[in-house]
Amino acid sequence: MQTGSFEEILRKDGRLFYTNRGDSMLPMIREGKDLLEIEKTEGRLKKFDVPLYRRDSGQYVLHRIVKVRPDGYVTCGDNRWRKESGVADRHILGVLTAVIREGKRVPVTRPLYRLQVKIWYLLYPLRAAIMIGRSVLRRITKKLKQ
Repeated sequence: MQTGSFEEILRKDGRLFYTNRGDSMLPMIREGKDLLEIEKTEGRLKKFDVPLYRRDSGQYVLHRIVKVRPDGYVTCGDNRWRKESGVADRHILGVLTAVIREGKRVPVTRPLYRLQVKIWYLLYPLRAAIMIGRSVLRRITKKLKQ
């Protein structure tokens, strides 16, 4: 079993295995069910890579890169509609290399996985509209109940 901070484990072993908390990467990564393989990375990442990064606040985040900029990245969880700018290379600890689901290792380079990611990303405008609409309806319902 690996012990220590994510940074320590990646520095020592070059690879980290853990299960995520939260639903921001659904449906590609399921909370508490999928085991994630993260490897230490060198150099710039590409669109659709999934870095493990640490915000300046200290919070660890695993979100997909949706845009590469010269000074950093724009990321977004697969189950989120808000994009996060300002993720710099200094924040990146490692990158997702595989998801282990029900005992089977699925490399992120696998063609079917990459196709699923691209289709899910193309649906972003529709997903964002649905999520925003649900959020607005919840707020309206909450105000009406008050």
